[in-house]
Amino acid sequence: MGGHLALDASAALAVVVLLVVLAIALLAVRRRLLVHGGGAVECSLRVLDGDGVPGPWRLGIGRYKGDVLHWHRVFGFRSRPRQVIHRRGLVVSNRRRPEGAEAERLQPEASIIEVRDAGLTVELAMSAAALTGFLAWLEAAPPGFPVDLHPPE
Repeated sequence: MGGHLALDASAALAVVVLLVVLAIALLAVRRRLLVHGGGAVECSLRVLDGDGVPGPWRLGIGRYKGDVLHWHRVFGFRSRPRQVIHRRGLVVSNRRRPEGAEAERLQPEASIIEVRDAGLTVELAMSAAALTGFLAWLEAAPPGFPVDLHPPE
């Protein structure tokens, strides 16, 4: 009887290990598909509530698709973006460097910008090169697209 229990435990362990390997492989394939075709950048995001209180930082991939930026969590299985940021009417309201403990959670040398899109206010943390690309994407808006790149004084 003890031999059957050991066999059952080793089979259960093998199934758990197989599921973990499969989950890691799925995350890698999903990431490759998100980045494939260009227009993607690593950036962390956190949502600010109506009172300006920030949520936790989440590591993700931003993907430019025309006039929107689709943001996907790195460690997630959803095919749809978690956040969609529209270029039309977007306001960049603040730019800063990470402070204190948040610097440990973000990419090295990250810059943080606060953007407002209608009722959504988020902070995006990205490398200098990614930030340059984001600002270029905003400035390349077609005529008639109201985009405010200058935070209020």
